Amino acid sequence: MSQKDFLVELGTEELPPKALKKLSNAFTQGIIDRLKNAQLSFDSFEAFAAPRRLALLVKGLDTAQPDQQLERRGPAVKAAFDAEGKATRAAEGFARSNGVTVDQLEKLETDKGAWLVYRAVQQGSATTELLPEIVSQSLNELPIPKRMRWGARRTEFVRPVHWLVMLMGEQVIDCEILGLKSGSQTRGHRFHANQPMTISQPADYQSLLKEQGKVMALFEERRDIIKNQVTEVASKLGGEAVIDEDLLDEVTALNEWPVALSGRFDDEFLEVPAEALISSMKEHQKYFHVVSGEGKLLPHFITISNIQSQQPEHVVSGNERVIRPRLADAKFFFDTDKKTSLEARRETLKPIVFQADLGSLFNKTDRIAKLAGFIAKQEGGQEPLAVRAGELCKSDLTSEMVLEFPELQGIMGQYYGANDGEAEEVCQALNEQYMPRFAGDELPSNLTGCAVAIADKIDTITGIFGINQPPSGNKDPFALRRATLGVLRIIVEKKLDLDLRDLINQAIEGYKSQGVELPAGEKLTETVLDFMLERFRSWYQDEQIPVEVFLSVKALKPSRPFDFDQRVKAVHSFSQMTEAETLAAANKRVSNILAKAGDLVIPDSVDPALMAEAAEKDLAAALADSKEKVAPILEQRQYAVAMENLAPLKDSVDRFFDEVLVNAEDQQVRLNRYALLKQLRSLFLHVADISLL
Repeated sequence: MSQKDFLVELGTEELPPKALKKLSNAFTQGIIDRLKNAQLSFDSFEAFAAPRRLALLVKGLDTAQPDQQLERRGPAVKAAFDAEGKATRAAEGFARSNGVTVDQLEKLETDKGAWLVYRAVQQGSATTELLPEIVSQSLNELPIPKRMRWGARRTEFVRPVHWLVMLMGEQVIDCEILGLKSGSQTRGHRFHANQPMTISQPADYQSLLKEQGKVMALFEERRDIIKNQVTEVASKLGGEAVIDEDLLDEVTALNEWPVALSGRFDDEFLEVPAEALISSMKEHQKYFHVVSGEGKLLPHFITISNIQSQQPEHVVSGNERVIRPRLADAKFFFDTDKKTSLEARRETLKPIVFQADLGSLFNKTDRIAKLAGFIAKQEGGQEPLAVRAGELCKSDLTSEMVLEFPELQGIMGQYYGANDGEAEEVCQALNEQYMPRFAGDELPSNLTGCAVAIADKIDTITGIFGINQPPSGNKDPFALRRATLGVLRIIVEKKLDLDLRDLINQAIEGYKSQGVELPAGEKLTETVLDFMLERFRSWYQDEQIPVEVFLSVKALKPSRPFDFDQRVKAVHSFSQMTEAETLAAANKRVSNILAKAGDLVIPDSVDPALMAEAAEKDLAAALADSKEKVAPILEQRQYAVAMENLAPLKDSVDRFFDEVLVNAEDQQVRLNRYALLKQLRSLFLHVADISLL
């Protein structure tokens, strides 16, 4: 079968920069999946994404679908012909449904008899006939939240479209998509080469745009060039560029012909917290900032120009003029905010609603302060510092700086706290209360920060569950899942001995003390606890720990996350031992036996006088020995060591089930053997329910 290269390019107005990669990936995957579904083979493909275009080059694409052998089985020969050999209505109907006569049908001999069968060859469609629909469907299914119209057309897309290239080899695929007639002409850079260019064949696409059109169509190429240019420019400035990956992607999506240029701002602005300056440069102007070898912000920025100017100093000058008032605003906000203390700002939180049924932000800081103090006391920290940090933790939300740059919440609280003379640990906690902000983010550095971060999250989780608004499906407007993972991470990674049940109860008391009714009722604590422990499931899946291990621990519902994690790690290690499978099966068997005991009262202790079999005596001795060994180990929560010490029970357990009839006719003997098995199961239940492994 012959093959040709295929190229599709859709030319548009500037596409949303933050969505460009997502649109390109979806467009590419949509076409590739449909080519495969149509049984069209190809050698390779390459996606292109630039501000004014989405394109895909498919190399070595089949020019037609393969022919298909069709076979449809009809009625049995016995039912297809009567005694005189004439075709029945069943045979005629089957032939008619396939567009042939009965005598054109064939017979198929099988073990179960002969059948009428229709065989034919279905010729594959030409690829050029299939591509317009494939491309059109892929464009229709792009993840575009809101489509727009333009001019008098009823066509809709994320941005107005201007040209369409559809080439199969040197042939233009004649079609119309999004109101555009297909052709072979693309367009170059909006300023450097704003004229039509004819593509003679798909393989020329990338080089033609680069050499004649001043467009680097390949997203990854532009990204690498920008990264290298920014790094080089920063080095010449005597510093190091801080390259945020998301910003790099966004800038790549804004430029077709990137050129990195550096500018400068006045040293006086360095008196403003670096985070505020960086936020202003990054969010508003899409600049990369430069730091010294010690990580200190330098008065330079690097911008990416979309043109290769003959007078780059004019471009730099223009950017410097634009950034100056931005930074001046940040300095003004900072200077103004410092005139009002965080303590005074607390009063401004009273009219701000946290949640309609749960009170104001001022109320929330009261609850956080009490809960943070409780946590600090539990862990031997400085309770007064935790309380103070809790009281001030939301005060910076009403500052001019945070109102202008919401992403600076907490960060500015730390600066303003230091300006007010608050303790250093309190100031750090004002920033660290939001940690971890995202998966893999750093955790609070001190116990006060941990206490406030946990208290803030527990208060929100408990309150929202308390008014019966838990997450459902993909909807989690209060980010309770993320908050829960944050709490678990802090407690586990910081090795805190906190009990979630205690924290939830304290949070409930905090609401009650403010007169807030939580309709969820008495089951609220257990409901929230179950929700939080369930978050461990995905945690351990990410760590490649089988879900059975998680479930074996969750069955006991230990409410201390660090303890929970230690148990899971111990059971996971145990599950990889050779004895694990046998002991897990034995525990499951014991669980079933005890469950069938019904209303029988099983003794807690074993009577040696009722033991007649050597195997049960051996198991009793082994259990007594193991219990004595692991008791002090379990007290120290060394679960992995405890499980290792229990593994040798395998031989005694095997022998017991091989040689002893558990359900003996004598009830006293039977109950004594139940008691022995109860002790076996109880020993493992100090760590987990391994019957679930």
